[in-house]
Amino acid sequence: MILRDVTLLDRGETRTGAIAFDEESGTITAVGDDVVDAGSDEQMISLPGYTVLPGLVDAHVHYSLSGERSVEDVVDMSDAELALVEARNARRTLESGITGVRAMGARDIDPQVRNAIDDGDITGPRTVANCRSITITGGHGHHLGREITGPADARRAVREQVKQGAEFIKFMTTGGVTTPGTDPDQVAMTEAEIDALVDEAHRRGVHAATHVHGADGAKAAIEAGVDTVEHGTFLDDEAVEMFLEHDVTLVPTLSAPYHIVRNIETATEESARKTRHVYERHIESFGKALEAGVRIAGGTDAGTPFNYHGANATEVEFMAKYGMDPAEAVRAMTETAAETVGLDGSGTLEAGTHADLLVADGDVTEDLTLLNNPAAVLKDGEVVSGSIPGQ
Repeated sequence: MILRDVTLLDRGETRTGAIAFDEESGTITAVGDDVVDAGSDEQMISLPGYTVLPGLVDAHVHYSLSGERSVEDVVDMSDAELALVEARNARRTLESGITGVRAMGARDIDPQVRNAIDDGDITGPRTVANCRSITITGGHGHHLGREITGPADARRAVREQVKQGAEFIKFMTTGGVTTPGTDPDQVAMTEAEIDALVDEAHRRGVHAATHVHGADGAKAAIEAGVDTVEHGTFLDDEAVEMFLEHDVTLVPTLSAPYHIVRNIETATEESARKTRHVYERHIESFGKALEAGVRIAGGTDAGTPFNYHGANATEVEFMAKYGMDPAEAVRAMTETAAETVGLDGSGTLEAGTHADLLVADGDVTEDLTLLNNPAAVLKDGEVVSGSIPGQ
């Protein structure tokens, strides 16, 4: 199929042109001037005024959570029940225009959901999966995670996750907003534990991501060699410089505190109190990192309180609202996010890559809200949501 006379939005730049893709192979075959339609047997559709861009990639989602006011609402679910929840949320995510994700772990279910998606048994985005987030005893995320004590246990936990199919390791350097009794601004793990987690992840050939709110936590994880910092709520100048020095990516998840603040009256008392403390600081930290030139990948923390699957594209709006150029905000949640999480062949409009596409009715760079309701979502060249006008 050939879509012509469209605006192509790729790698932060726009141009008018055409894109060709093959539904059988599921790949993009040509873009721009390389599209030759004279004498072609391909179906050709002219879509002036429409934008075609890569499917969005969300670098931080929780398939196991569905926006409940507390994670405690899901901890009593059986593995079978949780797997069904994950399958439902994966479908919603894909149909909304998110064609790739990094799933941040819950028990050992995410790899099974990933495999089912890959096998075509369930519908969902391309998924880079973790098993259980690693935390201290009673630490943030302990309900569905793997608690550790000491560096030897930290290495054992990493090996367990990789054995179960984890493609990356996530660990909780600080406390969190949604786990009672934990402090988001305090380092929870010892230096030896953090060092062991990152070293063992890299020894096992997977990348390391860490949940961090406080600046001291960010510095400790970056010093240990972590690959991505999730949230980065209370960054100071020294932490920002370390991001640049060590080439670490920030996944800010601006959506997470926004949705709690918007629903502050129905949030749990502790979540509300913590979020009031972090919300403005989070925005300030994002601006500080952006101004300094820290690499930023889009991620939503979808599934956390009131942060529903299917509304992921609003993260692009938040990144633009707080300082990013609109086209660069889209790039952060396409090319940069795909590279960050290891989704090869995703996030760009390039011949030979996956035909995972969004078709939007209008100029996305002028109106980012178009991403919330694309005209069509394609994965592997097949329409999974909406329809291509004129088809």
